[in-house]
Amino acid sequence: MKGWLCTLLLLETFVFVVQQQIDGGLTLRELTATVTEQKAEIRALETRLREELNKKTDEISALTQSQVEELRKENREMSDFTRSQVEELKKENRDRQIAFSTSLMESGSGHVGPFTTDITLIYKNIFTNIGNAYNPITGVFTAPLKGAYRFTISVFGFGNPTNPTHISIMKNGKIAVMAYAHQNQGSVKASNGVVLILEVGDVVHVRLGTNSRIYDNHNNHVTFSGYLLFPLRA
Repeated sequence: MKGWLCTLLLLETFVFVVQQQIDGGLTLRELTATVTEQKAEIRALETRLREELNKKTDEISALTQSQVEELRKENREMSDFTRSQVEELKKENRDRQIAFSTSLMESGSGHVGPFTTDITLIYKNIFTNIGNAYNPITGVFTAPLKGAYRFTISVFGFGNPTNPTHISIMKNGKIAVMAYAHQNQGSVKASNGVVLILEVGDVVHVRLGTNSRIYDNHNNHVTFSGYLLFPLRA
């Protein structure tokens, strides 16, 4: 815009000079020479203006291309970062999927107990064991993550005067909650549950109490289940 303004000013100057020269009595040859000289100057100015405009256009184009490449690079980096985050979240979610559900007998039926000491019940029938934190060989659940866990137990038996129906959820060897029932005859049942805060490596199992007798069959009366409610920061 400035270049064209300069051209207009130069043309106005040219007209003014011509007018002055005519008024001063210049000859036609002198006037022609002056006009030719002014035209050459205008052409030179126009050439410089075009060159400057082309240069600015190239600079703008180069800058725009550079910006485009920079944006593409940022988009690629953001895309890579997003994919990395998604994979990390997937891994975290897989690690947080911890749940198990079991019953005492895999097949058959019958009584367990009474014993003269406490014993660990080993639940053989596995309905679910997501994360494999429950060990069906030892009957022990081992916490793979620090977090809040929910555990439940249920028990069934037949009443008699000397043997109660009695099991307990144990955390690291200490009683957390108990399911207990006792009557002289008929069927008896009990259940209980608890939320425990576990550190990595803490263990939970079910203990059959001394002198207790329980019964299970294909109806799966005696159960032990647990799952991670939510993880906690270490």
